[in-house]
Amino acid sequence: MPKLISDGMILQRDIQLKIWGWASAGEPVSVVFKENIYATKADQHGNWLIVLPAQKTGGPYNMRIKATNEIVIKNILIGDVWLCSGQSNMELTMERLKYKYAGEIRNGDNSEIRQFTVPDKYDFKRPQDDVVAGQWVTATGKDIYTFSGVAWFFARKLYEKYKVPIGLINSALGGSPAEAWISEKAIQKFPVYYEEAQKFKNDALIDSIEKSDKRLSSDWYNLLNERDEGLKYKWTDTGFDDEGWEQFTVPGYWPGTGTGFLNGAVWFRKKIEVPASMIGEPAKLELGRIVDADSVFLNGQFVGSTGYQYPPRRYELPPAILKQGSNIIVIRVISNNGSGGFVPGKRYELTTKNDTIDLKGEWKYKTGSTMQPLPPQTFIRWKPVGLYNAMIAPLINYSIKGAIWYQGEANTSHPADYRNLMHTLVNDWREKWNQGDFPFIYVQLANFMESKPSPGESNWAELRQQQLNLLSVPNTAMAVAVDIGEWNDIHPENKKDVGTRLALQAERIAYGDKKIIASGPLYQSMKVEGNKIILSFSNTGNGLMVKGGTHLKQFAIAGMDGHYEWAKAIIKGNKVIVWSDNIRHPVSVRYAWADNPEGANLYNGEGLPASPFFADVRVR
Repeated sequence: MPKLISDGMILQRDIQLKIWGWASAGEPVSVVFKENIYATKADQHGNWLIVLPAQKTGGPYNMRIKATNEIVIKNILIGDVWLCSGQSNMELTMERLKYKYAGEIRNGDNSEIRQFTVPDKYDFKRPQDDVVAGQWVTATGKDIYTFSGVAWFFARKLYEKYKVPIGLINSALGGSPAEAWISEKAIQKFPVYYEEAQKFKNDALIDSIEKSDKRLSSDWYNLLNERDEGLKYKWTDTGFDDEGWEQFTVPGYWPGTGTGFLNGAVWFRKKIEVPASMIGEPAKLELGRIVDADSVFLNGQFVGSTGYQYPPRRYELPPAILKQGSNIIVIRVISNNGSGGFVPGKRYELTTKNDTIDLKGEWKYKTGSTMQPLPPQTFIRWKPVGLYNAMIAPLINYSIKGAIWYQGEANTSHPADYRNLMHTLVNDWREKWNQGDFPFIYVQLANFMESKPSPGESNWAELRQQQLNLLSVPNTAMAVAVDIGEWNDIHPENKKDVGTRLALQAERIAYGDKKIIASGPLYQSMKVEGNKIILSFSNTGNGLMVKGGTHLKQFAIAGMDGHYEWAKAIIKGNKVIVWSDNIRHPVSVRYAWADNPEGANLYNGEGLPASPFFADVRVR
């Protein structure tokens, strides 16, 4: 049997169901389900498939598959199945969010919410028949930590409203671009991506690249460690004399050399005074985010390490490691490319239940070794078609309610392609599943990076516009997230609002609640009157509103010269009027057009944010 058809699975209600597997050529196979028997024979290649009639919500049930042997699949529920795909913000698990949502997790047990996680795998040669591993797990106990955070909050919201079992097929991979999730046939309309997919059918090429990358990385780190004076002279020791070290303010990035960024190993030391009240208590060391990798020592003992820049640094301290009085924290930071350091805006502290020591401020530092930047790797797993073949194709016989998608960050270098890529992906998946225009609901890129004081160009804004344009594809919907990101983290922790906004859209397009306002205001049309642009919106709900202030922000307009400047904007009824005293004949307008449009505050009365957009009177 395929891995998906296994104990604990949730099958899609109210639609025909395919049960399939493999046997000897010509072997009779029967499926016994709810006292009904369905029979077939395997074809000459050993493939068999039986179609069950649509089933109503219910369970748990068992299913018996009989041939020369017998397989019993237990604890089956009938409910709604959602495919959850994209890149790391969909992949990010509740384990990463366990501190932010400790109470939600503690009270979150639900055996009727289940997840099947598709293992990360790629294949450029052909669509695979099955995934390499996987099992259905329930959202109970420690297993909740393995769930996609976005998908768990999405499922929980739907379950609370409809009391229907929710199955999640989590097929996502960090860093993956959209083209990796499209079939070979469908990607042919993009010649560059198609040719790249053909190139990586060559096993020898993949092997050569992987060996070269591995050798370069190994050589780089071996040389780094050989040169590192901190390792040679044991800078981790509590008795080490750091008298001559320079001062550094945490958080922050360390300065480059005269020839560029300083790459290599930089060591940091800080002496802290620990009161008696913290001794013997469970303790946690929070070190924000560090670029790129770190190893942490407390009083000479190793307490944790993280190998790349994105995860939050949260180290649980072993018992008895803290002592009353002076304690020494040592951090070895490795920067392998670009600017290394401690990301601002994060928590840097040592905590017990009732005490906190702030670790921001002055530290001592010294360079252990300097290196040339580590050569970039070739991420073969992200190449076109590979993830479709290994992580989507094996799923297409499994009936689903719809798909949720959180992706786009990996395509921001070429945003102009994105709408066409995603239109192709949606049509491709719908064709393969052969379930009509099943709901496809996606997350618009969150705000990220530092805000800019003046209007300007932004690939992230352009990609958000492409995502907005994708709404022209039937039965798609978009959850706006431009107000719930983090300027200093590409993986914002607020996954509850993301999941909830996806669920709102599902209620509308998948569950038929047409009265619900599931989105914030969406740009609809514009007209120019004198020096003013008058904007109309859909999804105004209980009316347009300014959130958290009195004046609308993040509107910019331009005349024929294309030079944008900040504009004044007011709400009048369900329209927004935008103008600048410096532009007599405006022709275009942008709202929240930035990597991080800080302060964007156009909402509807339901508290949902307006989507960023671009509009030009000359474009129809």
